[in-house]
Amino acid sequence: MTYDKEKVDDYTLALLYLVTHEIEEGRGARAWKAFDWDTMDRLHDKGLISNPAKKSKSVVMSEEGFKKAEALFKELFVK
Repeated sequence: MTYDKEKVDDYTLALLYLVTHEIEEGRGARAWKAFDWDTMDRLHDKGLISNPAKKSKSVVMSEEGFKKAEALFKELFVK
């Protein structure tokens, strides 16, 4: 099956905003990382999250990643 990986990345990043915790002003936030590994790797390659291939159950979202995640979440899911 062929699918739009950019769209999947955007939706995953938006959902990472939903599972965000430990928000640090000016630094980003942590988010639970229970999403598709290929997608998480692409988000890491884009500099939006820390390396997901670690033992931790969460990833660190960069400040840019957190802001983009928030904007995407509002765009895609807020009524």
